[in-house]
Amino acid sequence: MGEPIRSVLRVLIADDEEPARGVLKQLLEAMPDVRLVAEAADGVEAVTAIEREMPDLALLDLQMPELDGLGVVRAVRQDRLPLFAFVTAYDAYAVKAFEARAIDYLLKPVEPSRLFDTLQRARDLLEHEPVRQLGREQARRVAQVQDELTQPPLQRIPVRRRDDILLLPVAQIASVVADGELMHVTTLRGETFVVTHRLKDLETRLPVGQFVRVERGAIINVDAIARVSPLPGAVYLIALTNGQELRSSRLQSRVLRDRLLKL
Repeated sequence: MGEPIRSVLRVLIADDEEPARGVLKQLLEAMPDVRLVAEAADGVEAVTAIEREMPDLALLDLQMPELDGLGVVRAVRQDRLPLFAFVTAYDAYAVKAFEARAIDYLLKPVEPSRLFDTLQRARDLLEHEPVRQLGREQARRVAQVQDELTQPPLQRIPVRRRDDILLLPVAQIASVVADGELMHVTTLRGETFVVTHRLKDLETRLPVGQFVRVERGAIINVDAIARVSPLPGAVYLIALTNGQELRSSRLQSRVLRDRLLKL
């Protein structure tokens, strides 16, 4: 006997940007026979929520700090895997890669008609196969695609100094701080360069373990940390060797404690 067909499709959404979650939530609330069972603000939260709620479908942002959408699929326990659809802002390469392999993909801003199609596709699949079996099959495909798409870590990033383009070694970067569509890259010597790029995109290409996110819009080089001082509210003031000081968010303070501040 397979799992019973549910008249209500149980959906989870995961996106580290609150406005994007709000849009999806509003759209789902307007869809017939759909129940939003959980929201997650990052990949780690998504894994926990999926294993707790066991939704039929998870709508996952492809690019989230610490654990992205692909990582979520691989981290969830095999016996609790739902169907997955991926959400992306503009990454045409990822869209092309997942079009044939995922249940669906959605481009931001998500159109109601496209979301309706995704939900209907999930329903159609669930009519023929149990959700956990479908989830396991999709996870295997995602693992294959993730391995195919894995790129080597960046060694240098191009930055502009007046009319010249410099190739800045990643090891010389002390911090990267987002400011809207711009990123301020500060070196160990205290030089600052402005780069037009998305922080989330850069973070996924940096060497694993060398950089850590300290708050929503800032990442730092672990080797550049000179001092970490506790502040009220379970956060930290982080002093870098180049004289910079950055305050960690409460969420990232927990990550710092686990990764760097335990013997």
